[in-house]
Order: sequence, then C-alpha cells, then structure tokens
Amino acid sequence: MSVPPSRPRILRRLAAPAALAVTALALASCAGGAASASDDAEELTVLLISSHEGASKVLAEEYEAKTGVKINPVIVPYDEIGNTLALDQQSGANTIDVAAPWYVSIGDLAASGAIQDLTEWIEETPALETDDFIPAVYDPYTLVDGKRYGLPFDGDTHVLFYNTEILARNGFTAPPATWDEYVEQSRVITENESANGVYGNVIFGQKSPLILGASFANRLAGFGGAFVDEDGAPTINSPEAIAAAQSLADSIASAYPTAAETAFGEGNSAWYAGRAAFIENWTDLGVGSQTNPDSTVVDRWGVTFLPVGGGNTEPRASLVAGFTWVIAENTEKTELARDFIQWAASSEVNEQLLVADPQTGIDPNRISSLESDAYGTAYPELQRVNRATLDGALAWPTGKNATQAAEVLTDELAKLIAGEVTAKEALDATQAEWEELLG
Repeated sequence: MSVPPSRPRILRRLAAPAALAVTALALASCAGGAASASDDAEELTVLLISSHEGASKVLAEEYEAKTGVKINPVIVPYDEIGNTLALDQQSGANTIDVAAPWYVSIGDLAASGAIQDLTEWIEETPALETDDFIPAVYDPYTLVDGKRYGLPFDGDTHVLFYNTEILARNGFTAPPATWDEYVEQSRVITENESANGVYGNVIFGQKSPLILGASFANRLAGFGGAFVDEDGAPTINSPEAIAAAQSLADSIASAYPTAAETAFGEGNSAWYAGRAAFIENWTDLGVGSQTNPDSTVVDRWGVTFLPVGGGNTEPRASLVAGFTWVIAENTEKTELARDFIQWAASSEVNEQLLVADPQTGIDPNRISSLESDAYGTAYPELQRVNRATLDGALAWPTGKNATQAAEVLTDELAKLIAGEVTAKEALDATQAEWEELLG
C-alpha cells in the first residue's frame, strides 16, 4: 500500500539522489569522517539517538580504555535513526558500522538490506549469555521471522511516577491503581492547582510513535489489549484497545499544557519543576529525579506500576521504546562490530549504565543487571517496578511495514486527542490500514 505524501515514514526504501548525498555528507561530517577498514581497522562509527548521548560517552571511553578501539558516535534525533541508517547503507556511503535503532524498525531495516542477519553468530557464541536477557525484551528486540538481527541495548519501559507532595496536598494517600482513578485524581489536582501552574498529569502527546504512541501503549497494556494476535493479525480496534484510547483522550483535559506539543523533553522539565502530579516515563527518570541539577523533586517522588483498566487486574509493562544493537550490512568491520556489541550488551555494562551519574537514559536489558546489588541498593523502587518486564510485557509489531504501521496509528491518535474523531473511529481506521500493511 502506498503512503500518502502527508504521512512521513521512519524508513524509506528509496530516496532522491540529492537527499542521499546530503545524508552521506552529514554523516561524514558528524563522525569526523568515518575511517574505512583499510585506513584504520581499530575505529568504529556508532549511530545513536540523542537520548543516548550520555551513554555514548561512557561506552566510548570505557571501550577504548579496554581495547584500544576508538568509538566515533554519530548522534541523531530519536525519530531519525532508522531512516539515517537505511539511507547510509542504500546510498553506498557506508559510514556507519554499528547502530542502536528503535526495536520496532528492525524488520524494515532487515527488509531494506541495512542490517546484518546475526542468527548464526548469536547461536554459536555462548559467551553472549542470551538466556540472561529479560525474556519479554529479548525476542521483540531481536527476532523477526525466525532470524536474529541484534542484541538488546536499552530495555525501555514506562512506569508511573508521582509527586508525593502534590498528592498529599490534594488528599490522596496513594497513587492510582486503575486508569479510571488516574483520570479522576488528575482532574481534581488540575482543578485545585492549575491556577498556580500545577497540573494533574503530563501526557506525552507529540505526534511520534515513541511519544504519543507510547502513551497509548501504556493504556493498551493496562486494559489487557494487544497490537496483534498470536498469529500477527492486527487487533488494534479490540474493545480493550478502544477503552485504552478513550482513557487517553479522557486524560487530556487535566494535562500539562499543551499535550499535543509535549515530548519527553518538555514533560521531564515540567516534572523536574514540580508542576505535575503524574508522569508516565522511562524508569531512569527516577535517577534523574535524584541527580539532575534541575530537579526540585529530590525525595519528593514515588514510582509504581502502570495502572490497570477494564477487566484486567494485573499490572503489565509496556515496551514503549527500546533500542537494539545492530550491525550495518555493508560495514567492512563485522568482527570488530561483533566484539563491540557483545561488550555493550553485556550485564556488566548494562549495570554500569543503570546507576551512572550523570544518568545515561538506559534501563535494564538483562535479568542479572536488573537484580544486581548495585541497582537494588541505589534505586530499590526502580528495581521493583522494572520487574514487571520479566513476564508478559506488551511489545509492538516488529516485522515488515511495522514502522509504517506505527506511523498510521500515531496519525489517528493525534486526531483523537485533538477531538477530531472518537476512539472507535481512530482505531477502526487504524485497523483497516494495518490489515493491508501487516496482514
């Protein structure tokens, strides 16, 4: 199915030659001129998102100290990494050796010939200790049509953070356990305190799958829904999904202004300033709440599982973002790239990044790092809520056309929160397109 010109795609199979040339030049500039294998076999150019810039510095310093190999990070916005990698490989520029894209894009990256099939290497390398990866994370992050394309890097999930002082001021003794309670507590707090610039919640509503799509996915998990069934057929307009979308729409009236323009940068700033009672966020926000120099909520926050809704009574994690180490298809440094991602996906490195100060934006990807003494001692409540990822977490589709499907859903959700369509209309339209895209 063709994509209307008004709908941008995270990945494009074809691009104008001029755009490819610009992309290649930009990458070369950002990387300081990526060295070829013949120039210097002991360098790797690694593509990462801006939220992982802090982690990139730690990784580069540690890996060079450990091996002598220089890591050249290329940093791009989170919604551009998949397209940047695909264009780099398709153009013949081939400046990238390793990348960590959104896990939802790995099927499209594989189909476009941008990343290597790592199945055989993974199966033949016991030192990877793949049994230690969090089960609910490992397959969604790496597996498409029976083949493995990477190793988990950032085990992103959302949990619910709450400002203990704001709740107490408004007579609430506990955070909401259900999405209905969330809507009601948010309403009361906004009515009582919005005149002073304090609101019941922050809703990530910017039109991006990793932002607005995440807000919906949190509720879809809570209501016990799924994106697709066990056979991969879309179920995005199920009763549970419609209830989840309606709950999202019901939250907008009490949200920090303006939800449609709020991504994690704006949301985090509001949270650190003490202007919101609730925020659904990645678990490393707890690290930032204690260590970020802009934080006014030190020791004034709590964290709990995402609420539940409808007939579902068991809290469930939502794999809202999540990033996977992959190796570029055309790199001439495959062995060096394998060594790097084996190290970068290790329990030792994941544990280090979890507790680093300044924060690195990294969440657990392994059972051992999740259960480590270092993480449990520094952030016991974050460790507790992250255990929800150990079983039954909600994952997005990851096969061919998954990135386009995510954009379709986000477009419809944007209409919903703008009041242009109902929850049912938004998801019925999504279902119709998903049936063509995903089968």
